[in-house]
Amino acid sequence: MKGSRSAALRRARSAALIGLAVAASAGCSGGDDDGAKGEAAELSARPPGAHSWTGRPCALLTDAPPAAGFTLGSTTDSASPDAREDVGENGARPLYRRTGCLADLKGPDGAFWKLHATASVYEDSEPARHAYRVKGDLDRAHGRGPEKVHDTAYALPADDGGRPGRTLLLWNGDLVLTVSAYAPHGSTEREVRKNLERIIGNAAHRMENGLRDQSAPSLYVSPSPSPSPYVSP
Repeated sequence: MKGSRSAALRRARSAALIGLAVAASAGCSGGDDDGAKGEAAELSARPPGAHSWTGRPCALLTDAPPAAGFTLGSTTDSASPDAREDVGENGARPLYRRTGCLADLKGPDGAFWKLHATASVYEDSEPARHAYRVKGDLDRAHGRGPEKVHDTAYALPADDGGRPGRTLLLWNGDLVLTVSAYAPHGSTEREVRKNLERIIGNAAHRMENGLRDQSAPSLYVSPSPSPSPYVSP
C-alpha cells in the first residue's frame, strides 16, 4: 500500500511538470495572436529529483528571453541560506530555505514590466505538499479565484499598485515555486494576459529546471507523452 502511494506521488510530481510545460509553451491560450496554429510542441515528462537552494536565483533566468519580444533588465537576488521553520501538519516544524529573484523586463514597445520568482526548498516532499495545499486553500477562502493549471499547479490574477499581473504557484516534490509578473501601469488585464502567462510559465520552467539536481537518480520514469495540443510560443 505504501509503495502504491509513493508511485502515485511520483506520477503527480512528473505530471505537474507536464502541466507547467503546457502553460509555458502556450500561455493557456491555445493559439497565437492571429489564431493560426503551428506545429504541436513535444512535451517531455521529466522525472522528479531533489531540488537545491541557490544564492544566485536570477542567473537561472538569464539564458533566454522571458517571452518573445521581451528582454531581461536589472535583477536583484533575494536569497538567504538560513533555514526557516514552517508550521506543518500535526504540530510538525519542517525546515525550508527560500531563494528568489526580482527582475525588470522591457516589453516589445519599450514599456517596463516586473517579474518576481520565489522558490521554497523543503527538507522533504510532504511538508512542501502541505504548504502548497494551505496556500491554495487560503487563496480560495479569500476569493482570489485560483485557476487550475494541473493537479499540482494553479494560476490566479494579481495586482501591484494598479498594475495588472498574474501568479503561478507550483508544487513539485520538495519544491514550492511562486512566480508573478506585472504589466505596465495603464494596461488592462485583457490586453496583457497572454504575455503574463508566457512570462510566468517560462520563468517557472527555468527556475524549477535550474534548482533540480540533474544527477539525482529517478525513482519513476513516465512514458513519453502525446504531442501537446498547444502551439509553441
